Amino acid sequence: MAINTDVEDWGSAASQDSGERAWLLQSPSVDSARHPEEESGSGVSSICAVFIVVNAALGAGLLNFPAAFSMAGGVTAGVLLQMFMLIFIISGLVILGYCSLVCNESTYQDVVRATCGRVTGILCEVAIAIYTFGTCIAFFIVIGDQLDRLIAAVTHNTVTHHWYTDRKFTIVVTAVLFILPLSIPKEIGFQKYASALSVMGTWYVTIVVIIKYIWPDKEVTPGDIPTSSASWTAVFNAMPTICFGFQCHVSCVPVFNSMSRKQIKPWGLVVTLSMIICLFVYTGTGVCGFLTFGSSVSQDVLISYPSDDVAVAIARAFIVICVITSYPILHFCGRAVIEGLWLRFCGEQVEVCVLRERRRRILQTLVWFVITLILALFIPDIGRVISLIGGLAACFIFVFPGLCLMQAKLSETDNRSVSWHGLLVLGIVMVTLGAFIFGVTTTNSIYQDVVN
Repeated sequence: MAINTDVEDWGSAASQDSGERAWLLQSPSVDSARHPEEESGSGVSSICAVFIVVNAALGAGLLNFPAAFSMAGGVTAGVLLQMFMLIFIISGLVILGYCSLVCNESTYQDVVRATCGRVTGILCEVAIAIYTFGTCIAFFIVIGDQLDRLIAAVTHNTVTHHWYTDRKFTIVVTAVLFILPLSIPKEIGFQKYASALSVMGTWYVTIVVIIKYIWPDKEVTPGDIPTSSASWTAVFNAMPTICFGFQCHVSCVPVFNSMSRKQIKPWGLVVTLSMIICLFVYTGTGVCGFLTFGSSVSQDVLISYPSDDVAVAIARAFIVICVITSYPILHFCGRAVIEGLWLRFCGEQVEVCVLRERRRRILQTLVWFVITLILALFIPDIGRVISLIGGLAACFIFVFPGLCLMQAKLSETDNRSVSWHGLLVLGIVMVTLGAFIFGVTTTNSIYQDVVN
């Protein structure tokens, strides 16, 4: 949200100078003026865009892929499912770039709102808030999982259970000392450092998992390694993890608009190459982690390794650091959506909104932080969270891009060729498939939670 420094300048045409503006929140829900540098013709190259998209996709979901391969019924089922879904994942990213050009909007929410209308736009914003909220819970769970094993590795399993080594205590201390201070500021300029660190961490985890499969530890004994699914519905258990892992669509619309060549052809090459890189990373981790431990693999694959393994301990430390720096970024996105919804529906005057921004930001941050922390302390593993928000990720990959494509095509009344009908059918298929995945995975996740 761009707000003039002086209230008197609100709406003034002379207030376009960047020196007269205070950028409070990059809210996608409120009309904002573009930065001057966005209009200067400079932008991100295609190679840089590839790395940004890869960084947006890779994350903590990597740890859950070996368990997803186990749930899918083995290596063949897991790889084929990824390849099938990758077609629609890449299509969704290209569609979002196309619709962004058509409606001249630069964020995921704005594209959905401008293309599909106000109601769908609000649903999209609420979905993003819920998704980022669930991801923040998963981050806290990952911190607890890794710190348990790191403490055991440092003490060589000689320390008995004390209150200061308890999982809940370590999560709270880490959250309060590191994550909360990084979440309160209104800017997240540190994300450029977090991005590089996150990529390094995820790639290192993949390398460790592959090496440990090639040269396994003697004390590691794999469980049963299934070669086929127990039933045709078992494959759907892996879909939330795949959707959660490859979901970068919300972040990629701004990436497309920051490119120096904002065209569909180079954007299609960027997202294709990016998703292929992610496919190799996720497949390498999933296949090697699954074959190392078989059906006994944990929801967080690093938990399955011995706590005294130095290479794995370094991987755990990398993951903890990445999660600590990634939580504020996800929280920032969710807070921006909440702020936009609040400003749209509260009806306050402009000067009141400006004066109360700091108080709203701190209150929103504290409420978000406390609720996600409390839920993370009582949720047993990351798989429970991913199974829920992974279904929601399917909406960002399939449903909303499909709706945008359908509306964009239906608005064209002068040229309805074969390609027009083909794209319209593609949009219908994406919406149907996304709704089916969301319904099945969410229902199955709730059912499993109730049964267990």
